[in-house]
This record gives sequence, C-alpha cells and structure tokens, in this order.
Amino acid sequence: MSRDQDPSLDADAQRRRRLLQGAAALPVMGLSGLAFGQQFPTAKVNTTKLAVTDTEVTVGQLHSSSGTMAISETGSIQAEQLAIDEINAMGGILGRKIKVIKEDGASDWPTFAEKSKKLLVNDHCAAVFGCWTSASRKAATQQIIWGLDWGAKEKKAKTFFLVGSDYIWPRTSMKIARKHIETVGKLGSVKGEEYYPLGHTNFNSLINKIKVAKPDCIFAAVVGGSNVAFYKQLKAAGITGDKQFLLTLAVTEDEMTGVGGENFAGFYSSMKYFQSLPNENNKKFVAAFKAKYGKDAVIGDVTQAGYLGPWLWKAAVEKAGSFDVDKVVAASPGIELKNAPEGYVKLDANHHLWSKARIGQGQLDGSFKVVAESPELIKPDPFPKGYQ
Repeated sequence: MSRDQDPSLDADAQRRRRLLQGAAALPVMGLSGLAFGQQFPTAKVNTTKLAVTDTEVTVGQLHSSSGTMAISETGSIQAEQLAIDEINAMGGILGRKIKVIKEDGASDWPTFAEKSKKLLVNDHCAAVFGCWTSASRKAATQQIIWGLDWGAKEKKAKTFFLVGSDYIWPRTSMKIARKHIETVGKLGSVKGEEYYPLGHTNFNSLINKIKVAKPDCIFAAVVGGSNVAFYKQLKAAGITGDKQFLLTLAVTEDEMTGVGGENFAGFYSSMKYFQSLPNENNKKFVAAFKAKYGKDAVIGDVTQAGYLGPWLWKAAVEKAGSFDVDKVVAASPGIELKNAPEGYVKLDANHHLWSKARIGQGQLDGSFKVVAESPELIKPDPFPKGYQ
C-alpha cells in the first residue's frame, strides 16, 4: 500500500489526510496572535471536532526517523520543527500555538498507514506534515522532463539506463522518463531499466549491466540509504563523474552526508532547491537552520520542502479563517509567495507548487553547484497528457 492511501480511514480523516499532499510555502504576515484569538473563537474555527482549543492547535509529524529512508527524511523533521517554532514565536495561527505529535514511519509502508490513522482518527490532528515519497512523486514533471531535456541538449545524451528503488515513485518516474525519451520527447533510446528493494546494498550486478550497455546517461531514482552503497560501488568500479554522465532525482545535500562528495563529484541532481542558492531568502533560511541544528547541518530539496509545509498551512488557515480541513483546502489554490528559500512560488489548483527546476553538479565537499535553471516556473502536473 502507498504511504498516501489508507482505505480504512473515515471521510473526515480522508479530508484531513489531504493536508499531507503537495508542496508548501512561506509565511504570510498577518494579525497578532492576540487579535486572531479574539476574532476567531474556537466555535467558529473548529466545527469538525479537530484537536483545537482556545490556545492550541495539534498537528502531526510523520516521517522516517529510523530505517533506510531516515537519511532523506531527518532534515524534513528538523525543518518542519524550525518552521513551527518560528510560527509559534510570531503568535501561532489564529491566536493558537502549534503542538506537535511526532510519529516514526520507520521506512515501512504499513507502519506509515498505521501511524497516519492514529494521528488523524485518534489524535484528531488538524494537519499532518510528512511522507517523503508522495511529495517526490508529485514533482515528476518538474524534475524529470525538464532534467532529461537538459541532459539531451547540454550533454548530448541519446541513450539512457534507468535505475530506481522498487516502489511507486521510482517506477512512476521511470515510466514518465521512458515515455519522454522514446516517444513524446524523442530524445533517443533506453538501454536498460532496473529496480532494487528499499535498503538494497549490492549493486555489482547492476554496474556490470551498465558497463555492457554503455549508456550516455544513467538516470537514477535510487532512494534513501541505498544511495550510499550505490555511489560508493560506482566509484569502485571506475564509473565516476569525469567519465560518465549521471542524472539523479534522489540525491540532495541530505543524502550527500552519507554518500560522500568524493563518490558523487561530477554527477548531477535534478531538483528545485539547492542549499547554495544565492538569494537573500535562502541565506536567511540557511542561517536560521544552522543556528538551530549546528554549523555543519546541511539542507537539501526535501528539507526545504519540509520547512515550507507549516508555512503553507498557516497561510491557508488564515485565508480560510478556520482550521476545518475542507475550508483550508479550498483556500489553498492561488497563494503566491515571494519569500520561499527557493524563490517565488505559487500554489496550483491541485494544491502543489509551481516551482523552477534546477540542475546541480555534485562537488567534492558534498555541496552542489547550480549549473542550470528553468527560465520559468513549471506547472506541477504529476501525470501530464501523453505520459500515462
């Protein structure tokens, strides 16, 4: 079962689950907490029996703090807490401080379903922030199509080898990639396509297949802790960034802490955010993150998305003037934000962000050098016409 589905949830819980979906945004400054509390009494802002009192609103946080996905999700846990702390310091939302109930999905899909049900049905959380995989899957058109087009144009790639972890997001991503390479985009041909279980650590057979196929581009969606073994074994086999073009959808600064810059240097990642972005919004965000979690803390694409989540919810709740989930969902489309770390973004009617796509080249020190950026925001369309 996918992490974003649990048919056992009742209708109210399913509506609350919708707040898990999509990307996020940054603060919209408004009235003080005291003023909000006076203007929005609990009886009016909570008509659906959520965990909301006169002074507090309870939310859930559901990520993998253990298991193979912890390497990717730990940063999101930290960033969401930073955002919540900042919101509380401003007075909270509608005059209410945010209380967080943290749960560990433990890199296990049934556990995610169980913990989701607890947070939504038992704890009556007004929102839940979490679930790495669904956010990544929805970024398909922003990361995949533009990234492949860049590789074909700038790196002259005509043959591709597709590899991913064996679950819905990598398989869906590679379905879109194959369609774009072979038919829609007419970029060239696919020389191989392989999938491996989450947590897999022996890629020698795959590497031998890649050596035989000799693709212009390795297009990768290996996730979590498997990345550590994958890139170390690529280097040991002589497949390095100075000899082979590799473009991944799943290595950010977070994963680089385990992978090591020496194993990834010269390879490329297709993301919407990198810590090295020079804009003033990002400089402030990076400084605040490091002040809270240490000077050596790093921030990747997924971590930034985690930071954006609570701010989007705050903006939507205040626009709706209510914590009721249906009202918050209805208020979300059309929110525009100019102060996200990644830059200007806006929310689509499908509740996901229009964002720019960027290509970063891995450096020896574990950072990324941004080498390309889409000229315009890209619509967040998970299954564009012609790619089904």
